[in-house]
Amino acid sequence: MLYYDSTYILVLIGFLLAMAAQGLVSGSFNKWSDVISSTGLTGRETARRILDAGGMHDVPVEHISGSMTDNYDPENNVLYLSDTVYNENTVAAIGVAAHECGHALQDKEAYFPLRLRSNLVPLANIGSQAAVPLFFAGLVLSFEPLQKIGIYCFLFAVLFYLVTLPVEFNASRRAVAILSDGILPDDELSGVKRVLMAAAMTYVASALQSMLQLVRLILLSGSRRRRD
Repeated sequence: MLYYDSTYILVLIGFLLAMAAQGLVSGSFNKWSDVISSTGLTGRETARRILDAGGMHDVPVEHISGSMTDNYDPENNVLYLSDTVYNENTVAAIGVAAHECGHALQDKEAYFPLRLRSNLVPLANIGSQAAVPLFFAGLVLSFEPLQKIGIYCFLFAVLFYLVTLPVEFNASRRAVAILSDGILPDDELSGVKRVLMAAAMTYVASALQSMLQLVRLILLSGSRRRRD
C-alpha cells in the first residue's frame, strides 16, 4: 500500500542507498572475478580447506544456482556456493567462499549475534510483511492502536537488520584472517578485502533503509495524531 506525502523522501533516500550499495558490490565483485588467483584454488576447494582446518569435516560444500546466492545454512549445517564461486578460481570467489566459512565458524562457536539473528528470522519476516499494511490500515481508519501495532511489528525487522551487521562484519574479518595466514599473497588479499567491504555496505544500506522506513511510520503517526 502506497501513501504519498512529504515523508516519502525517506523511502527514496533508502532506495538510493540500496541501489548505490548494490552497484558498489557488483562492480567490486565483477572486477575481482576477472583476476585469477595464483593459488589455483576454486571457491569450493577454499571452503573445504578452511572447514577441514576448523574441524568441520561434516559440513558439506554444495552448489547453488545463481550469482551472489552464496550462504551458510546453520539449521542444516550446509555451506552453499553459487555459480560464480563454486568452481571458479578467482580472487572474488575465494573471498566469498572464505566469508561463508566465517559464518560456519560462528555457528560452531555459538557466536551470539548469529544465534540471535537466527531466532529473529520468523519475527522479522512477520514484521516486514505485516507491519506496513497494518500501519496504513490504522492510518486510514484513524485507529491509533493499529498504527502502534504496525510500528512495533516493524521494529523486529529493524532489529534483524541491525543484528545482521556484526554477524557479517565478523565473518569478513574471520575470512581475511584465515586467508592472510599463508593462503593468499598480499595483492590478492587486498582484492578480497575490497570485495567483502563492498558486500558489507549492502547490509549497512539495508539497515539504514529499514531505519528510515521506521522513522517515516513514526512521523506519519505523529502527524495524523496532531491533525486529529
